[in-house]
Amino acid sequence: MTQSNKINRQHVLAERPKGEPTADTLHLVEGEIPTPGKGQMLLRTEYLSLDPYMRGRMSDAPSYAAPVEIGGVMVGGTVAQVVSSDVKGFEAGDFVLSFNGWQDYALSDGNGVTNLGKSPAHPSWALGIMGMPGFTAWAGLTRIGEPKAGETIAVAAATGPVGATVGQIGKILGCRVVGIAGGAEKCAYAVNELGFDACIDHKAADFADQLAKASPDGIDVYFENVGGKVLDAVIPLLNPNARMPVCGLVSQYNATALPEGPDRMNWLMGQILRKKIKVQGFIIFDDFGHLYPEFAAEMGAWVEAGKIKYREEIIDGLENAPKAFIGLLKGENFGKRVIRVGQN
Repeated sequence: MTQSNKINRQHVLAERPKGEPTADTLHLVEGEIPTPGKGQMLLRTEYLSLDPYMRGRMSDAPSYAAPVEIGGVMVGGTVAQVVSSDVKGFEAGDFVLSFNGWQDYALSDGNGVTNLGKSPAHPSWALGIMGMPGFTAWAGLTRIGEPKAGETIAVAAATGPVGATVGQIGKILGCRVVGIAGGAEKCAYAVNELGFDACIDHKAADFADQLAKASPDGIDVYFENVGGKVLDAVIPLLNPNARMPVCGLVSQYNATALPEGPDRMNWLMGQILRKKIKVQGFIIFDDFGHLYPEFAAEMGAWVEAGKIKYREEIIDGLENAPKAFIGLLKGENFGKRVIRVGQN
């Protein structure tokens, strides 16, 4: 079903999933388009970002942000177009970076909304390379990872919107970059298109051995966004005084219990202690929001100069968002996954 100017489709949380989300986790409902009041504007969603953090918002476990309530509209970053406005600085026809969530229409008072102008060249890029994923890569690597020319950077999910950007920034800064991805096609893309020095398929039976061979001088910066067996293989390769920015643990988001096997916590903490490894988690806008203008200027220049390549995977139709999200958590995406909700 295409977007309408008569109804507002919304994906609402129907249940808190146990493990992987299913087709029953979200329900698509229809309602009236909201009417803006004084000091408000009506936004029509054009693009919806799909991101791993959304799995955490489906859960009511303690986290850095409040969970989506049962019956509530699923949260998400969006690029939208202003339908009508009584908000200073916004007028009908403007494209905006907003947080409409998984729905066609939303009201806003302008708080937290960025005006992208009437005709941005790549409006959906505000959800990727020029938005939260690109910003996460840039700030996490440069402010926490602090790479120096000649060092080795390892990054998992190497062809995703964050990992691909981390690796390319690393090359710009003069580092050796080793990517980790799922499958030969993604690894070939990381090396041949993104310029990584090596990329290892984490599905390979001898993955840990291959990673060690690709990192002959050890690893100085590991950008952590996956966890699980990838982290297990990386930790022994970390050099003294290595740095580990932590922005996610996507392999664990659907877990319902701790992994089986021996408790490795003491081993991990021993590695951190003996090697003096710096491990720092971060929430991008909470910790580095004040740096966004600096990021936007530097990343914009790199993209324009062709130093940063960006791959986007657009899926049409709001109705297809749940299936696309479930696939994202399984690593089926190849690049930044975005739902095209509108028709522009």
